[in-house]
Amino acid sequence: MNFFIFHGIYGSPEENWFPWLKKELEKKGHEVFVPKFPTPIGQSLESWLKVIKKYEERINYDTIMIGHSLGAAFILDYLEQADNEIKAAILVAGYHELLENQFKELNKTFVDKKFNWNRIIENCEHFFVIGSDNDEYIPIETTRQLAVFLDAELHIIKNGGHLNTKAGYDKFPQLLELIAKLEKQ
Repeated sequence: MNFFIFHGIYGSPEENWFPWLKKELEKKGHEVFVPKFPTPIGQSLESWLKVIKKYEERINYDTIMIGHSLGAAFILDYLEQADNEIKAAILVAGYHELLENQFKELNKTFVDKKFNWNRIIENCEHFFVIGSDNDEYIPIETTRQLAVFLDAELHIIKNGGHLNTKAGYDKFPQLLELIAKLEKQ
């Protein structure tokens, strides 16, 4: 199995729980990629798709993609245009629509559209949506709606904030437990 972890706006591979998760998965013998996407300068869906194109030969049915915030929206964009199916997508603090916040302009190319949900679902066997009941950026209604659109397993974490370091998430044991269930399938 291989894993891709995608950061969000103003993010990097070295932030939040990403380094911890990468290390935990590598200890189990998995290959883990945490690409660096251009943000905020040069951030667009097109520029992010160019980055992921470099990894295309590694993306297959044994792939699990994990995205945080805009990284989760990017997974939707990727799956909508992909030619092959992946095993699972785990969308953490994700969203699928243009939200009224300070990141609206940076998000436009990723989510200011109607997604082809059928196409996205065809390209991924399992979906998981993880959100928080007090995320300062993502309304819980958006989290719930995303899970419905994907027929995903929904996990709501109480007082989890944006599920980032600021909210106390430099480690994410619940996520590792969810991955362990997928490994058994």
